Formats: sequence, structure tokens, C-alpha cells
Amino acid sequence: MRSTPLRTARPWTPASAAASTAGPSLVVMTTDIWLPFPADEIPGLPSPADSGFTYRLWDGEPEYPADPEDCVFYTVPYLERVETVIRPLSRMRSLRVVQTLSAGTDSVEAAIGGLHSGVRLCNARGVHEASTAELAIALVLASLRGLPRFVRGQDAEEWHAGFYPALADKSVLIVGYGAIGGAIAERLAPFECARVVRVARSARTTAHGEVRALSEMPSLLPEADIVILSTPLTDGTRGLVDAGFLARMKDGALLVNVARGAVVDTAALLAEVNRGRITAALDVTDPEPLPSGHPLWHAPGVLISPHVGGSTSAFLPRAKRLLAAQLQRLAAGDSPDHVVLTTE
Repeated sequence: MRSTPLRTARPWTPASAAASTAGPSLVVMTTDIWLPFPADEIPGLPSPADSGFTYRLWDGEPEYPADPEDCVFYTVPYLERVETVIRPLSRMRSLRVVQTLSAGTDSVEAAIGGLHSGVRLCNARGVHEASTAELAIALVLASLRGLPRFVRGQDAEEWHAGFYPALADKSVLIVGYGAIGGAIAERLAPFECARVVRVARSARTTAHGEVRALSEMPSLLPEADIVILSTPLTDGTRGLVDAGFLARMKDGALLVNVARGAVVDTAALLAEVNRGRITAALDVTDPEPLPSGHPLWHAPGVLISPHVGGSTSAFLPRAKRLLAAQLQRLAAGDSPDHVVLTTE
């Protein structure tokens, strides 16, 4: 990650700084901030008078709120199609920051390479951890305890008594130990798991214990009762869960995906679940949305939720706090937080 100062295609100085040096007669050029929420609904935003910012509301509508060339801070609309969110980027010649509201940045990375140098791409670290970790635990418990079967039984007035697997005493492998992976591990703590193994791209030691390297996966998979995917989608993780990965999972293991659908080879997963060797709980799929008639819908032992890991009541307040903090930093002339890459 580069640490060079942000650059923009046109000069800009916060209004407060300019006024302090040039007196009240100075005409300060305002700069556009594109937000998907009304500015008056985001507590803590820098005031236009002090910052020189002009807030523009855009949430993916066909018409732009202003000339994209004047935008210096672009907040990517949440849950919109890739074609929609990248559409204005090629015209944003003054851009300094692209801020996603998702944990991943894959929705815009294809268009980032066409921007001028010095643009910072930031993710929404801190926004989705609570919601996504909650769903990961919910999918684990629902799958183990047979909740889909109970719901179908209630519809059919059938009583499915019996013994079901518990999360207690299970060995859990978390693949992708970033902010979301850490939040999942924290929420697993009260469930008396036999073991929780954390895996990231490289090995390290944290305050919460050892993190194993991704290269160790072949030896870790056969020991895991539950494998939870929370890794970002990158060139290195696309198709990570392929036939070889799945073959190393133990018989009866549960695969939970709250990462991205393309981390898993769908054909390879279907082969394993159709054999009944493993089960799966998927908040994300490939393709997505899952089309009508796709074999995953009715595959045995598969529970599907419609990519709702971050779409909860926890999203809005955290997203708004993130935007206010990032824009306060920009107004002060500081670099934004959570930078994942800087264009060259």
C-alpha cells in the first residue's frame, strides 16, 4: 500500500483553511461528495461552510446529481449492480477517494485501473462485522440442528423428533481471518467448541491466539467439522474451494460461505453434496442471484440465504458513522482509513 499524498486533477483546499489565509473575500471552489444517503441524515459530516464540500445524493439512479468530473469522494451505492456503480467512474477526473459500503471491494476493482493516479480505494471495515458474524453463526446452528427440516415439517404438519448435531464439541475452521473472521471467532467463544482454528493468507500471532497460513489448509481441513469462509474475493481466493479442497473435508462436515460466491467452485460443491458426503450453508452463491431452476436450490443438505450477511438494522448507523469519519479526515487533509489500494 502506498503512503503518498492523495492527488486530484484540480487544486482543492478546505474552505476553513483557505478562509484563514485569504480573508472573507476569497471565492473557494467547492468539491462534490457523492453519498447514497441524504447528508442531513448522516450525523457528524463536516459542514459545507467549513469544508467546502457540496453533498450530492446518488444511489444508482439513471441521472447523475451533478457533473461526475467534480466528484472528489465517491461512495459506491450499496447492493447495486456492478454496471451501475462503475458507470460514473470513468468521468470522475477529480476523484480522490472511492469508498465502498461493503466489506469487499470487488464490485469496483475492475474500473479502478482506469482512474488517474493517487485515488484511494477504501472498504467498509467496521460496518458489516456484527451482522455477517451473526448470520454465520445462525447458518451453522440452523444447519446442524435441522431447522430447515423443522420448517418444512411445520408446513406439512410433520413432527421430526430425534437427535441432531450440536455446535458444542465441534472443531471449526475459519478461512479468512480479517475483521469479519475475527468477529465470527468471538461469537463462537460461548458455544464450547472443541477447537477454533483461524486461517489467513500468512501466519501470525494475535491477541486472540495463533493464525495459521493458507498454505496449511490441506492438513487442517480433514480435522474440521465446520469450515466457515469469510475471505475477500481476490485472484488468490477465486475458486479456492475447489474439488481438491472439498475432497479434503471430513465426511459429514459443514461448509458455510459468508464470503463471496466465486470463492467456491459450484460444480465441485454440487458433486459433494449430491453424494451426501458434506452439507453446506450459503449466504452467497455463484451465480448470484441464484437463478430459478439452478440445481443448488434443491441440492440435499444445502441451506441458502439470499446474500443478507450485511443487510440488517446494524448496517445504516455503522455506514453513516464510517462516512462521517472518513469525510472528517478528508476535510482535515488526512488520508482516509481502510485503504486497500492506491491507483498508480
